[in-house]
Amino acid sequence: MYGAPGVKTNNKDFPIPDTMKAWVLGNPGELKLTQKPVPVPKRAEVLVRIDAVAICATDLEIIDHGSPALIQGSKPFNKNFTPGHEYMGTVVALGPGVDEYKIGQRVTVEIHAGCGQCKRCREGMYTSCHNYGLNYGDVDKGHRANGFTTDGGFCEYQVNNINTLVAIPDTMSDEEATLVVTAGTAMYGLTELGGLVAGESVVVTGPGPIGLLGVAVAKALGAQPVILTGTRDNRLAIGRELGADHVINVRNENAVEAVKRLNGGKGVDYVVECSGAPNAVNEAVYMVNRGGKVCLAAFPHAETPIDVAHIVRNNIYLYGIRGEGKSATHRAEAFMSQKRFDATKIHTHTFALDDLPTAIRYAKDRVDDAIKVVVKARGVAAHRIAAE
Repeated sequence: MYGAPGVKTNNKDFPIPDTMKAWVLGNPGELKLTQKPVPVPKRAEVLVRIDAVAICATDLEIIDHGSPALIQGSKPFNKNFTPGHEYMGTVVALGPGVDEYKIGQRVTVEIHAGCGQCKRCREGMYTSCHNYGLNYGDVDKGHRANGFTTDGGFCEYQVNNINTLVAIPDTMSDEEATLVVTAGTAMYGLTELGGLVAGESVVVTGPGPIGLLGVAVAKALGAQPVILTGTRDNRLAIGRELGADHVINVRNENAVEAVKRLNGGKGVDYVVECSGAPNAVNEAVYMVNRGGKVCLAAFPHAETPIDVAHIVRNNIYLYGIRGEGKSATHRAEAFMSQKRFDATKIHTHTFALDDLPTAIRYAKDRVDDAIKVVVKARGVAAHRIAAE
């Protein structure tokens, strides 16, 4: 029978099986549906019944290439590892001493729970925990990054540290709740750039999920103007709906020149780089004005050339961000629950958990112009359903 000393459950309303469906990563690009024991929460942890999980571009990187996941100090292949990190669900068991959440409460999750002991965690930078990836199977050390260094959400149940939980209202759908972490990443980027962006000019490069919600967050924070650059007109149009004052298709015009033209002949205050394109970082430093700031939120696939002399001469600041640190997901959830922007505009497809390989193909190949693809463990037939 499921449980352990001190663990609280409610088997009448939320029965918990001993085993669950879980997708496990084998060789690169190889996922297998299997059975795993349902994990048991320890101190400061809860068990979340996973109701929905979104597919992130980083999931695709992990499944095909391994990085940035790190299991036992190396790549995650053939280690009984379950990827997936942008999930939400229902609390169904409480670890010993946990009273911050209740059984039956709906939550969405952050990825990173730092060890709480290293230098970075003590500074509040838990997404840069020095114990990242070193304690798979030995979670008593404290560090977790579900879907990266500990098992993630492509399964039916998962354990989460209470510090990673974000309570959500019943008015927020499961699908929308999976997008809180995406908006949280954009929020974290703007926080690191200074946070107070009202009246400041912002460029977002790359209309993927983080870029599109970066537009929404920047506009909700009062940025003016917000400019979005990209190569796909349909995504740029969604950016308009989410608050972009101007959009630039970089296939049709020089992005740097267009940005300065749209901003009164001068560079902008901030750039949030979400494309990962080889020339994107260099273009970003030419887009900002003197003393401007650039946030790097994408993973380029190759070494990226950059004009360091221009950066130094013009006192430009570059910030790399990892994940959705400094509790940015809580701020993002507040904006979403208050309907400051409609994150569901980027949700395009929903699949059943058993159909994860198909869902991944849609996300990877952008089938039917897929942007954010969501997988649900229950309540969805085993075939694709387009978002309304």
